[in-house]
Amino acid sequence: MGEPRKTYLGERSFPLILQNVHRYFLYLALVFLLILARDVWDAFWFDGRFGIGVGTLVLLTNLVLLSSYTFGCHSFRHLVGGFRDRLAGAPARKRVYDCVSCLNRRHMLFAWCSLISVGFSDLYIRMCSMGIWTDWRIV
Repeated sequence: MGEPRKTYLGERSFPLILQNVHRYFLYLALVFLLILARDVWDAFWFDGRFGIGVGTLVLLTNLVLLSSYTFGCHSFRHLVGGFRDRLAGAPARKRVYDCVSCLNRRHMLFAWCSLISVGFSDLYIRMCSMGIWTDWRIV
């Protein structure tokens, strides 16, 4: 059966082109995850020595929740293997796709948890930088 329109542009015209914006924001989010991972790495070092503080755990929790949210996105699932018709010939890709699909099942939960985590992380860093709260060292 033919298409009822004579000119179908698919996702290359408005409003369907807006669906591609989600994918571009995913790429931007991956860059931010790298920056946050570097912040967590830096938080493990106190005066040149390895250590763990409450702030380290706050930043690590923030990174884990944001990563779970980002890696559970359907756009990321498409990126790791969703564009293939069969994943049987690529077992490693199939395992990654299954992992992303597992995270995708709780995508909304990760969205809310990461939203709260980002807010608390910002508050914690702000309060510590102002001297109102103390970043207690655990190790």
